Amino acid sequence: MCGGIGSRFWPYSRSQRPKQFIDFLGTGRSLLQMTFDRIVQIVPAENIIILTNNSYRELVLEQLPQLAPAQILAEPARRNTAPCIAWAAYHIAARDPEASMIVTPSDHLITRENEFLRIVRQGFDFVENRDALLTLGITPTRPETGYGYIQIGDEINAEFHKVKTFTEKPDRALAETFIRTGEFFWNSGIFLWKASAIIQAFADCAPDISRVFQTGKGVFGTPAELYFVARNFPGCVSISIDYAVMERANNVYVETASFGWNDLGTWSALYDISPKNNVGNVAQQCRVLAYNSTGNIFAVKDDKLIVVDGLNDYIVADAGDVLLICPKANEQKIKQMVNDAKVNFGDKYL
Repeated sequence: MCGGIGSRFWPYSRSQRPKQFIDFLGTGRSLLQMTFDRIVQIVPAENIIILTNNSYRELVLEQLPQLAPAQILAEPARRNTAPCIAWAAYHIAARDPEASMIVTPSDHLITRENEFLRIVRQGFDFVENRDALLTLGITPTRPETGYGYIQIGDEINAEFHKVKTFTEKPDRALAETFIRTGEFFWNSGIFLWKASAIIQAFADCAPDISRVFQTGKGVFGTPAELYFVARNFPGCVSISIDYAVMERANNVYVETASFGWNDLGTWSALYDISPKNNVGNVAQQCRVLAYNSTGNIFAVKDDKLIVVDGLNDYIVADAGDVLLICPKANEQKIKQMVNDAKVNFGDKYL
């Protein structure tokens, strides 16, 4: 899944080149490319499908030239993850009714790659032998309030459990309680299932989405598919796969794991995983002179020198025509700042 705008990383992440296409870590590979590099070790390149917004189609092909144009499913409108996944499932089932799928966002960071690959292979074995919708649950390392949580239920074996409950982004006190119980795991947003299983789950739990795609069942995998989607996809309700299916279905399981996962959704998340100097500052591929300043993250494009004095725990991000200076503690306001920029200046700075 590669269609998000990444507004919490504004102004680096912009509508024309959002965060999944950016090399945040200085590796020479964008987050999308790093995701592809991981998945291709399990799924043959010709079987990898990229779901993205129509405006990013050429960017995907530029960054992943090994893919054929037909492997890019370009959404004509943003409708969140449930319609996106439904389209992918029908498209894949048309090619192979018995196919299994992994659904993964394109903007996550995974540091223990070999463990990730082991978990995914084990997950495929699980879903191929039962009617199951499987999500990967990450062992929490802190009472994070920015992630969703999964409560485990009945144990299938040491790493697989029936899902008992989902909880979206709890407050600090509740997150601390979750950690103490040992029953809760972060919801990674990475899923495995047979294409037929998720199609049935849409029919059972989200019939409004199911009806849209059932109407065109015979067109998937044919030249008529894109025409059908262009006409019908915008009519889908905008809803996440968690709300539409995972919180409603009765065959949802979790595979618990720890593979160095970070959804890299905010500047603070990038700060946490980045190398820091001796006073805790992070310089994202830029030059900084910092005096009496600690705990900051600096990200500046072009060859500009940043000089600060007396700045602590701030985000300083300069993207040429936009300079953001914001306390890390207030970064949840960045989405509102983006909205305000649109209201006051149109799309110029988005």
